[in-house]
Amino acid sequence: MLKSTSKFLSLILRHKPQIVGLELDEHGWADVAELIRRVKNLDMATLEQIVAQDEKRRYSFSADKKLIRANQGHSIPVDVELAELEPPEILYHGTGEKSAASIKVQGLLKMSRLYVHLSGDVETAEKVGRRHGKPKIFRVESLKMFGDGYKFFRSVNGVWLTEHVPAKYLKEML
Repeated sequence: MLKSTSKFLSLILRHKPQIVGLELDEHGWADVAELIRRVKNLDMATLEQIVAQDEKRRYSFSADKKLIRANQGHSIPVDVELAELEPPEILYHGTGEKSAASIKVQGLLKMSRLYVHLSGDVETAEKVGRRHGKPKIFRVESLKMFGDGYKFFRSVNGVWLTEHVPAKYLKEML
């Protein structure tokens, strides 16, 4: 049940808060008491357990635990207050085999999300790729991109974010 509740929470906090009549502020925060009132079988203990046990660290509470938000992955416009950072020389992107051909041509596009998601290591990228079928891993020349004026951010859970990765900065690895 915890997994399905976490997935539903992701849907609400990243994509469709309106399905439960919830409003997010401009930074993606939702009022915890209001969320609990609007979602059947949800209580503070369950929320705390989801936030604490989520290995991808998808969610954060405010310091006083009165607010909660998704850390990244939104398809709705929110500013999760990310600071621009210089990325490492190389980052990685995992996807499914069926997407590889278009990525080689178009680069990495954010699609319905606010950012392209990148991993700091091959293992994480491969794990992400497996969720989409047979994995394909792309190496991203992130520091070169940064030098060319592209902005990078790092979410609190370690995911690197940028708006677009042109194909010229990509190399297929796997």
